[in-house]
Amino acid sequence: MQPLELLECCSPLVSQPLDEGQAVELARVFKALGDPVRLRLFSLVASYQGGEACVCDISGSFDVSQPTISHHLKVLKEVGLLTSERRATWVYYRVVPETLSQLSGILADPAEAAT
Repeated sequence: MQPLELLECCSPLVSQPLDEGQAVELARVFKALGDPVRLRLFSLVASYQGGEACVCDISGSFDVSQPTISHHLKVLKEVGLLTSERRATWVYYRVVPETLSQLSGILADPAEAAT
């Protein structure tokens, strides 16, 4: 199953209830973001100058081992929040803008969007 595959056609949560499959897929994304280290990693990558960050640049911001950082980044990739590209010995991470757009659409209040 592709990340957020079931959510592409979802209405905002306040407009229509999620079906079971959509809820399961969305819960995977929120579970990934529910870990403080992963949430910080996601934030660091998203806010990094140029929109991408090398794992070598963000690992020092945490008091956990590099393999743990790699595991957390892998989880964020698996749910479709990040993408990566290997360049020589380093891996660069970038936020997937479509996923952010889908999440914000699902969480949006249609009444506020109309104003």
